[in-house]
Amino acid sequence: MSSTIWSVDDHLEDILASVRPLDPIELQLPEAQGCVLVDDVTVPVALPPFDNSSMDGYAVRVADLAGAGEDSPAVLAVIGDIAAGSEGLPTVGPGQAARIMTGAPLPPGAQAVVPVEWTDGGTGGGAATSMLPAGQAPEGAAGEVRVYRPVEEHAHVRARGSDVQAGDLALAAGTVLGPPQIGLLAAIGRGTVRVRPRPRVVVLSTGSELAQPGEELTTGRIYDSNSFALAAAARDAGAIAYRVGAVTDDPELLRAAIEDQLLRADLLVTTGGVSVGAYDVVKEALAPTGDEDVPGSGVDFRRLAMQPGKPQGFGSIGPEHTPLLALPGNPVSSYVSFELFVRPAIRTLMGLDDVHRPTVRALLDAEGPLTSPDGKRQFLRGRYDAEAGRVAPVGGAGSHLVAALAHADCLIVVPERTTSVEPGAGVDVVLLG
Repeated sequence: MSSTIWSVDDHLEDILASVRPLDPIELQLPEAQGCVLVDDVTVPVALPPFDNSSMDGYAVRVADLAGAGEDSPAVLAVIGDIAAGSEGLPTVGPGQAARIMTGAPLPPGAQAVVPVEWTDGGTGGGAATSMLPAGQAPEGAAGEVRVYRPVEEHAHVRARGSDVQAGDLALAAGTVLGPPQIGLLAAIGRGTVRVRPRPRVVVLSTGSELAQPGEELTTGRIYDSNSFALAAAARDAGAIAYRVGAVTDDPELLRAAIEDQLLRADLLVTTGGVSVGAYDVVKEALAPTGDEDVPGSGVDFRRLAMQPGKPQGFGSIGPEHTPLLALPGNPVSSYVSFELFVRPAIRTLMGLDDVHRPTVRALLDAEGPLTSPDGKRQFLRGRYDAEAGRVAPVGGAGSHLVAALAHADCLIVVPERTTSVEPGAGVDVVLLG
């Protein structure tokens, strides 16, 4: 481990300077969810592509309903039914109406749609209507309908291109494709799209003391929570996460496990074994060898001016120079390190421009001053009240306090040269939600 003390910002800058966005690929829409769009997508055809009804009712001419009321309804000849997807539409002439369903195309001659609730629902038979000369009932008439209210032109009609016009920008490059974006792409006829794939992140925890949840907890052992938390955090960041069961404190076993995982990893994250103890297996297994084909050949272990999370490792491993971030083993140290360093690396691999959690300014809401060691940037768990613009610490500063972390939604940042923060003072807050 280098004797140099790295700042948080320098360590992060070093990571982001070494990580490159993944190469674009063409994916079918279902597989593109969560990926980042590489190119602008323009609209090839107007949406909707034709005037259509926004509800069930009758397609009519506006003039035929002038003066219609409860006591003097307009009586129209019904010339047919139009369902969604209908072709060969009838032309609506004077004194006529066509029964129409939601989403069905507006027929020629019609200017508006009256909801079925404004009518008597229509009656059977093909009798001539009061709005046509005697003996002029249209051929094929399907009864008549009484309409009790007038209507304005284009009422209850979704106009062609009212959503987007042909040539409009549908989605800009850099957009993360969520369900609404996938729906829009499908609506404009795109079956595939060019994206940067979601990074594959392998999370591997180390320690002979680790048991898996569900196993019997014998003396001296603890449950492995880090790999579960970090795999979940990787998925939350947008990655495809693979969690590997804990590896014992054996350098050879760890090297073998890492070699096995390199085939499916765009980024590998380890937790534990990076400090200065006798069993710091990650440091031992990934010590520089000078051989770029050997795992660990490019991993540098560092001390950072931060609390929690002082010991860190970063580099590239294997023939493809897969980036690896080695995080400390204490649960809070591990999670804070992930948020500060791993999450931005994942977002960079995705090709996003903004890779950081949002930071806001808030007033400290505490019973007494917060103390912090000189020369270290401290990250405390907190609860943020956006409406009040205030933040309160949650739990203590211990890096093992998992329960406090579970109830926090932000990190309170105390700068390196600040040793005390009084209640009511302004602090930076990193939002985790």
